[in-house]
Amino acid sequence: MSEARMLEIIFPANTNNLGTAFGGHILSLMDKAASIAAVRHCRKTVVTVSMDTVTFHVPIKVGDAVNLYAQVVKVGRTSMHIQVDVHKENLATAEQVLATSGRFVFVALDAEGKPTPVPPLDHVHD
Repeated sequence: MSEARMLEIIFPANTNNLGTAFGGHILSLMDKAASIAAVRHCRKTVVTVSMDTVTFHVPIKVGDAVNLYAQVVKVGRTSMHIQVDVHKENLATAEQVLATSGRFVFVALDAEGKPTPVPPLDHVHD
């Protein structure tokens, strides 16, 4: 399984004076979801190398749920590219909207902390 799903609620402590989620908080959640997808793919320790083209489409407000979906979409010899989409959900109406999206790159590490090969994308774990 080369994917991960997470669900969080946005509380006031994670928002700015406008009552919308701090971008850094959303990036942290995205990085966490992406790392889970990367580990599920390679079953090794991973580290974030980059966050590419993160786009904040619409604001996320206090009380919104955020549904994160991360999926490995490309692999190199030691690296994995993970697409992360964040949908905000109004829990009262069940309306969901794409709020944030981005691409993350992770590298797998061996026991000595050196980059190590990862399985091809079509590799499936039981």
